[in-house]
Amino acid sequence: MMLDLNAIRAQFPAFEKRPAIYFDNPAGTQVARQSADRMLGYLLDTNSNKGGAFALSRESDAVLDEARQAAADFLGAGRKEEIVFGPNMTSLTLHLSRSLAHTLNPGDRVLVTRLDHDANISPWTRVAEERGAEVVWVDFDVEDGTLNADSLRAALDRAPKLAAIGYASNALGTINPVKDIIRQARAAGVETIFIDAVQYAPHGPIDVQDLGCDFLACSAYKFFGPHLGLLYGRYDLLDGLTAYKVRPASNKPPYKWETGTGNHEGIAGMLGALEYLGWLGETYGAAQEAQLAERYSGRGLQLRKGLAALRAYEFELSRAMLDMLTSLPKVRLYGLADPRRIEERVPTFSINIEGMRPHDVAVELDRRGIYAWDGNYYALAVTQRLGVEDSGGMVRLGPVHYNTMDEVHKVGEALAEISG
Repeated sequence: MMLDLNAIRAQFPAFEKRPAIYFDNPAGTQVARQSADRMLGYLLDTNSNKGGAFALSRESDAVLDEARQAAADFLGAGRKEEIVFGPNMTSLTLHLSRSLAHTLNPGDRVLVTRLDHDANISPWTRVAEERGAEVVWVDFDVEDGTLNADSLRAALDRAPKLAAIGYASNALGTINPVKDIIRQARAAGVETIFIDAVQYAPHGPIDVQDLGCDFLACSAYKFFGPHLGLLYGRYDLLDGLTAYKVRPASNKPPYKWETGTGNHEGIAGMLGALEYLGWLGETYGAAQEAQLAERYSGRGLQLRKGLAALRAYEFELSRAMLDMLTSLPKVRLYGLADPRRIEERVPTFSINIEGMRPHDVAVELDRRGIYAWDGNYYALAVTQRLGVEDSGGMVRLGPVHYNTMDEVHKVGEALAEISG
């Protein structure tokens, strides 16, 4: 079933507030009404701290418990105790890296890639430096923005102990073949594999058990919810690692990893965002039912139906974006531009316009009611490798499933006017 964009946009209060074209989604999507309702409902009806002997605390705990189970269903975790909540992916990764540092010894190697957000680079390079380990870099091809297979093989040949890989690039939109990379890494003896799925999570289904990773992180504000981070970790690892925490806190996952009182209303809001994705699945996911039902059921099935439905529509958005961007003579597109490889990217596009600084382009787009980011978006290794960091980085345009083809055309008209 085709998506009804009017019905979908009605789920997002932002579209009622201002007539803007939201193409700033790679930095954070707009919030679904279900998410906002959950946050408000929590604050007004069940606001309490956890673990109390009284009714309100029990009601609060029930909401948080349901949210944790929903997140486990979303990521394909084997149990809800494998889900850790935190302020954002960066904070969770830094926290985890501090504990994983104790598994590294002088002479060990840590693998990172130049295609990643710095939140999946700096935590690991810092602990490598502190523990006397060596950092092994995987390069990417500047022409199409994909990880270089020869560079990956060479890095794995050096037998890294820990590998940090991005699911999708927040700068170039490239989807890495993470399942195959994990398979190669295991064959090379890599003990710990961390996946940054922040940029991929709004665009397709995730199954951590199928991937075979040890840890995976994402952020709810990228998939139509509030500012909240999620970390999946294999239970045996979360249980066995030493967490930095206060003494009275639980020694069992996930609570040993959640330092201090959590963002309860944000966790409730994340539950609402997943309820929105479930609604998408119920409403538009019939075409994916038969195939997915062989493996999933209940909420996990509905979520994957929703993500499959929006992904199919986003393929069409991506084709339209590629047609538009490659037709403008003064616009340079970085990353995959071949429409035949549309399944290898999310709809995140970084460009530059000849003779203009990226920030000036973003300002001109804003004057036309189009929201877009400029700079390096914390993908510093990407902009340095492409040679654009010193000139202001790139302009990033990122539609998602609530954006329309008409908006793509308006962005194209705006870029044609701006570029002259």
